[in-house]
Amino acid sequence: MMDMEFTNAQRAEVLTAALPYIKKYSGKCVVVKYGGNAMTDPKLKEQVMEDIVLLWLIGVKVVLVHGGGPEINELMHKVGKQAQFVNGLRVTDKETVDIVQMVLAGKVNKDLVNLLQTKGGHAVGLSGIDGGILEAEMKDEALGFVGNVTRVRTQPILDLLAHNYIPVLSTVASDQQGNVYNINGDTAAAYIAGALHAERMIMMTDIAGVMIDKDDPESLIPQITISHAEELKQSGVISGGMIPKVDCCIEALNAGVDNVVIMDGRIPHSILMELLTDEGAGTMVTKG
Repeated sequence: MMDMEFTNAQRAEVLTAALPYIKKYSGKCVVVKYGGNAMTDPKLKEQVMEDIVLLWLIGVKVVLVHGGGPEINELMHKVGKQAQFVNGLRVTDKETVDIVQMVLAGKVNKDLVNLLQTKGGHAVGLSGIDGGILEAEMKDEALGFVGNVTRVRTQPILDLLAHNYIPVLSTVASDQQGNVYNINGDTAAAYIAGALHAERMIMMTDIAGVMIDKDDPESLIPQITISHAEELKQSGVISGGMIPKVDCCIEALNAGVDNVVIMDGRIPHSILMELLTDEGAGTMVTKG
């Protein structure tokens, strides 16, 4: 891509064009689910963190919910454990849930907090266990310690937002007996966004959004309603790994989120394009 030289007048014009969107989102809560390729590519990771800090600086209350599958796989490989998945969910025995907690609540979470702070933000890392933010129960004995969210306590998140911090949340949870569970990142983000009644939830993925032809980014559908999404599932347009992502979007909308966007996290500054431009990015899912 060619480097583009902007005049000061053009820079001013860009900022002025963003003003209505800054007004719209300043003071509002936006939940970003962060994972996939945008998380493993160091340059993209830096750009995502810069975008989040920029939004925070203009007054958007950003809550960052993250996964960390590749890092979990890496540590499992180092200790000689083989990763197993059933319908996209990691089979999680006791040893694996210890690894998940170590990687997500430890290394990945603190790396993101550190990066946000080097970019000029004020961030605090939490897991779903802290303050009892995410309470869960076993989803299916065959999956082991994979959890269904049964309760979200938002007060620790709200306290951080009120004191002008960016909460960074890893998706491990516990039950009342103290058992620890691995929670699917998209599902956790949907529950958290719903409990916070967020203005918007942004789900960063490795594809452009919902497409009529999954191999043709030009066939992207910019906006769908819940009923349209159900039709697209029936017709097979929404299939495979996109089904649980769209189901999480619907869950978030039904829980009180205004709208949800599925977008390609591999595109630099896609978050800013979505929130601060006319065109947006990805597929927006609305109640209709």
